[in-house]
Amino acid sequence: MSYLASTRCKLYYEDTAESDLSARDKPAVLFVNGWAISSRYWKPLVGMLSANYRCITYDQSGTGQTIIKGYKPTFTIRGFTDEAAELIEHLGLQRSRKLHIVGHSMGGMVATELCLRYCNALLSATIIACGIFEETPYTSLGLFFLGGLIDVSLNFRNIFQIEPLKSIFIKRAASKEISLEYHDILIDDFTQSDKDATIAVGKFSIDRDSLRAYTRHVLSISSPMLCSVGMADHTIPPEGTISLYERRKAESEAPTHLAKFMEVGHLPMLEETAEFASELTKHFEFAEQFYKSKP
Repeated sequence: MSYLASTRCKLYYEDTAESDLSARDKPAVLFVNGWAISSRYWKPLVGMLSANYRCITYDQSGTGQTIIKGYKPTFTIRGFTDEAAELIEHLGLQRSRKLHIVGHSMGGMVATELCLRYCNALLSATIIACGIFEETPYTSLGLFFLGGLIDVSLNFRNIFQIEPLKSIFIKRAASKEISLEYHDILIDDFTQSDKDATIAVGKFSIDRDSLRAYTRHVLSISSPMLCSVGMADHTIPPEGTISLYERRKAESEAPTHLAKFMEVGHLPMLEETAEFASELTKHFEFAEQFYKSKP
């Protein structure tokens, strides 16, 4: 558990190499969080991966234990990318090809930018539940109304601390049962996140120009990519991630794989931790062999 005094914030992060010095020689995995959530939801997955990987989690500006008081961070994709980049360089992860980057939901957009910025260090990219959709008048109208709902919902978010709204919130996020500990963590993170950051992130996640750039940049990543999706996701329609996979598969020469979890929602790292860890491990091992085989 450490803090990095970055140009944007006092960034809270956890690095398994702090308690296990041998982890410094292992391939590293950087986990990039989704919307209005701290890094705590990665803990069960980190527990399963840390024997073979150096795992780094962190709280983005506006969430968790990261401190933004006294700073003026911009809540944009570029800003969040710069923030994570400072952590990558602080830990020296840009120095050799030993880095796997995993982005969940909105974090997939930030992870994509990091993958391009650190392409010479990157072993693999993983995108979880962060897809693309065909642009139609119907989807454009839907995104417009969703942007308005983000403003409204943030003014009343404390109601999700009360039953039955608490259970409704959790069931929308997770289609399978998760532990009560993580019920409380998810609610606490959402209701305590910085309001300005949460609104900004919610809106750029559905901004048409941001989504177009995201699509272009996903196609540009030259390392192996895993697209992962819960087919019972009620937060972000799973068809978007499948479309992203199909687009990259058709247009990119880099290896691309798809992991579908049939009865899982938006949180595979909590709903099917062991199965998800297995899929990630297979992807990481494939990527490592991919680079060993290159001249």
